[in-house]
Amino acid sequence: MTTVLLSLGSNLQPQQHLHAAVEALRARFGAVAVSPAYRTAAVGFDGPDFLNNAVAIETDLPLDALDAWLHALEDAHGRDRSGPRFSDRTLDLDVVFYGDLIVEGPGHLRIPRPELKHAFVLKPLADIAPTFIDPVSGLDLATLWRAHRQHGDAFETIDLLPG
Repeated sequence: MTTVLLSLGSNLQPQQHLHAAVEALRARFGAVAVSPAYRTAAVGFDGPDFLNNAVAIETDLPLDALDAWLHALEDAHGRDRSGPRFSDRTLDLDVVFYGDLIVEGPGHLRIPRPELKHAFVLKPLADIAPTFIDPVSGLDLATLWRAHRQHGDAFETIDLLPG
């Protein structure tokens, strides 16, 4: 089994969509660790605030199969991929870490995800997996979060709602 850390985000009915995504992940992967959901401003475009959280799962699915499953879950929640890359979304599910795997090169999949540099990705991951080691830096997530420029900032937590 491989430990996989996921970043979840939504800015269209985010409390409902993130709740539904967590429930779908539980149904598929069993016990999962779930971070608080944090409200953050949209990055790269003007739009409603996002809610972001993180989930840790254990899986024997290969990375490609997991990525396809996550894309299907996004699609089931009305994800529209026809617009610009930075835009409103019902559900965004990204594999940030897949064990200690490093994936670079052609295609859209990069592991660890470059978005790890953003507080809205790193903080929730550090909440649920502080001792997880980033295979690129060799540092654990708690150390990376303590070194982040937004460490110490206040982040509003939002409860997720059933659909």
